[in-house]
Amino acid sequence: MSDSSFCAARHQASTLYLPPGAWQTVLDCLCEHFSAISREQWQDRIARGRVLDAEGKAIPADLPYREGLRIHYFREVPDEKPIPVVESILHVDEHLIVADKPHFLPVTPAGEYVEQTLLRRLIRRLDNPHLVPLHRIDRHTAGLVLFSANPDTRSRFQSLFPTRRIEKYYQAIAPALPGVTFPRVHKSRMVDGEPFFRMKEGVGEPNTETAMEVLERNGDLWRYGLYPVTGKKHQLRVHMNALGAAICNDPFYPDVVRDAEDDYANPLKLLAQGVRFVDPLTGQERFFESRISLGW
Repeated sequence: MSDSSFCAARHQASTLYLPPGAWQTVLDCLCEHFSAISREQWQDRIARGRVLDAEGKAIPADLPYREGLRIHYFREVPDEKPIPVVESILHVDEHLIVADKPHFLPVTPAGEYVEQTLLRRLIRRLDNPHLVPLHRIDRHTAGLVLFSANPDTRSRFQSLFPTRRIEKYYQAIAPALPGVTFPRVHKSRMVDGEPFFRMKEGVGEPNTETAMEVLERNGDLWRYGLYPVTGKKHQLRVHMNALGAAICNDPFYPDVVRDAEDDYANPLKLLAQGVRFVDPLTGQERFFESRISLGW
């Protein structure tokens, strides 16, 4: 495989650094690490050249296991279920794409979603295999997602996030909190929860921070403005739940709704509404706002 073709292929693939273990082969590791995929499926993928090593070469089925070995693999979901929502593109230029993601659509391939993701849809629509999301929002959350369109300038835009030079704000609809003073800043330490896909608040030095205000009152429900200073997984959902007002229609908080089918008429009432930042290339202020609205 040539360098250029490998780079293109790697962009479409997922990457795994093999974890510590006592496996004999890479195949053994993959089978245990991804237990939902049968050994026969992994053998078939390997035979079709859909599992690559760090050099972009198809691995043999008997490749010995080595901790930390980098493997690229192509996600495949037989009979992937269509997600009946449509994304919007709010801005396109040589360097930056701004998309408006509807509820229920994942940003990147994961689990049972591969082609039905915002990334894959945009790659097809814009015919640009170099698209990379600059940040993520949950599948259940709607709103703005920024993508780098140019590898040459990608790091300039990526640096906005860890240095907190980008302002993001959200809206959420949740139960009223008449006993809580607003505006307020909520700080807490968030750690992994149970099951594995949830987060929770723990003891220790805070590692998350969200500014909060009330935008509108409507009986037992209020519309909140949420301004995350940090960007931990499920941060806004966990912080609202910790105050006693889990965001409406949340399937994970306060309790996991087991085997819940996506209810497109009743999405999570959380919207990534706006972003503001100084363009690292031009020095001009940029502001984008979602066209999606949260109904009561």
